[in-house]
Amino acid sequence: MGKLLKFSALTACAQYFGASPAAAASVKGEYLFDIGGLPVTNSMLTTWIFALVIIVLFRLLIPRGAKLSPSWGQQIIEAIVDGLRSIFEPLMGKKAFRGAFPLLLGFFAYILIMNWSGLLPGVGSVGEMQSAQNVAAASEAKYIEEGFHAVQNSAQTYEKFVPFLRPANTDLNTTLALAIISFCAWIYFVVKYVGVGGFLKDTFGNKADKREIALPIYFSLFFVFFAVGCIDIISIIMRLLSLSFRLFGNNFGGEVLLENMHQLAIGLPRWISWLIPIPFYLLEMLIGLIQAFLFALLTAVYIGLLTGQEHGEENYGN
Repeated sequence: MGKLLKFSALTACAQYFGASPAAAASVKGEYLFDIGGLPVTNSMLTTWIFALVIIVLFRLLIPRGAKLSPSWGQQIIEAIVDGLRSIFEPLMGKKAFRGAFPLLLGFFAYILIMNWSGLLPGVGSVGEMQSAQNVAAASEAKYIEEGFHAVQNSAQTYEKFVPFLRPANTDLNTTLALAIISFCAWIYFVVKYVGVGGFLKDTFGNKADKREIALPIYFSLFFVFFAVGCIDIISIIMRLLSLSFRLFGNNFGGEVLLENMHQLAIGLPRWISWLIPIPFYLLEMLIGLIQAFLFALLTAVYIGLLTGQEHGEENYGN
């Protein structure tokens, strides 16, 4: 009951500080300031803040390192690690799992907290209104593309709301960066534990057994498996798009959904207006958890397609 009251209070605050429609209009982060010539966007700022939260949280849960008699914080961490290990290790094989698990755990923790950060009051709703005046007709399309909208009864004036904090995973640049890291990790672990030759053999090699079929058919299958291998290469490259757009689409869509639910509650009595978004906050918490797990799982599956094969477990390098 106490947890429900706390969550209801949090949702009421979120209703009061509800996200602005302009905050959900752009697929990329909005510029805030420069640091040494590096432009910083609101999604980058959110990433830095909550990355620090992750570090501090783990240090608070295990303040003096792991012990034989675990504290409650250590028990939480061990439960998460054991749960993920029971799923990932059979997919990847023991050696690849030991090398890749820190990255997979980092993916899961980072994406989960980034997904849930958008549910906090003030994220996406506290910011400033930027305006551009005397905009030339030739530049209107550029401003509209950047999320500006025309101000009524004011010619050549455009404005947009820029939140100080924006959920990082609603920025396509962030999800694409995560996909690139996942892709590079796949290359590294496949080369390390399978080798270039093993990858080429698995992708383009003839999978048929020449002892069971006629030699002419066996040799003709080389062309078939080579063509299939070319298709596999295309599918491997497309993982960059599938990983990034899946994560981005679910979070961006969730942001828009919550905004619409807040707009739906406008005009209703105060005592009931904050109740409408609650089911959707719960839904977004569940989707955020699923998406974090799915991203780490797919990375493990991609690596395990080669490293988890039973026949190669004894031959992989260290």
